[in-house]
Amino acid sequence: MEIDAAVVREESGPFEIETLELDDPQPGEVLVRVVGAGLCHTDLAVRDQYYPTPLPAVLGHEGSGVVEAVGEGVTKVAAGDRVVLTFDHDGTCRNCREGDVAYCDDFFAHNFAGRRVTDGSSPIRDDGEDVSGMFFGQSSFATHSIATERNVVPVGDDVPLELLGPLGCGIQTGAGAVINTLDPQAASSIVVFGTGSVGLSAVMAADLKGCTDVVAVDLMESRLEKALELGATHAIDPTSVDDTVDAIHEHLGGGADYSVETTANTDVLRQAVDCLRQNADCAVVGAPPLGTEVELDVNNVLFGRNVKGVIEGNSMPDLFIPDLIELYRAGKFPFDELVTYYDFEDIERAIAEQEAGEAIKPVLRVSEP
Repeated sequence: MEIDAAVVREESGPFEIETLELDDPQPGEVLVRVVGAGLCHTDLAVRDQYYPTPLPAVLGHEGSGVVEAVGEGVTKVAAGDRVVLTFDHDGTCRNCREGDVAYCDDFFAHNFAGRRVTDGSSPIRDDGEDVSGMFFGQSSFATHSIATERNVVPVGDDVPLELLGPLGCGIQTGAGAVINTLDPQAASSIVVFGTGSVGLSAVMAADLKGCTDVVAVDLMESRLEKALELGATHAIDPTSVDDTVDAIHEHLGGGADYSVETTANTDVLRQAVDCLRQNADCAVVGAPPLGTEVELDVNNVLFGRNVKGVIEGNSMPDLFIPDLIELYRAGKFPFDELVTYYDFEDIERAIAEQEAGEAIKPVLRVSEP
């Protein structure tokens, strides 16, 4: 079938809407009409080839939509079901069998190869030539997407479908880093470095978990103001203090119980570790280019400071995404306050406004719900 899709054809090139061909679903696959697609930093990292998904490519990995057809053997969803699209995994490795699907042994192949793992083919073509598709098992910057049965999550019809796409990656990443990985104790302190959509999701989760000191650190005043609206108790602009770590220690009367690093900046990661009290935990979420290394003071780490990498919020999406929707329904996780909607053809404007700090979480309206 013919689809319209946002295609990146060269490193750091623009997203351009083109008409392409999409396969029918193969066994185990699902055809989804995309309603909304969130814009995530990882899409831009691949555009810039920090991660080597072959170009040209259709990216997008925070999709939501309606199932139009299913391939042979699919039982999880049927035509007409509303779904959120999330990351893919093999379902067979030890980590997947134990429920740790975010740490699938074959995560990169299933999410960054742009090809089916089964035979190396792509479901998207341009005049017979393959265009990388199935990015994160979905390539949702398109009017229609081929996903796998594993990475579609059925959702109800009482929440706006176009809102739900960011739950597939960015929102669940920030919230899950706090809820699933750090699991902070009530009345504890936490510092969140970076208050984009991932960091603000972490702030909301920390408030939800009962942290009484929630410190947000960012360079953008508008995002710090939003953090204070969503549960942060204190905000720090690093340019307004002599030393960020000293400012955190002074505010808390000592180190923090927990920290979350979302910026992918190695200097900030060092601060996220150094701001901790002894026997405290740092969750590392920000993803810099492959091969990036960081320097830590080993003697600082020896005093019980734990550094834990977190992929996709350490979540089981079939369970965690519905949980986040329930919290949203209850008014306890207002992630809609992060979202700014854009028409699909305005994808480049959405990117520019996100990078300028004018939009926290752009969501593209691809088709009618």
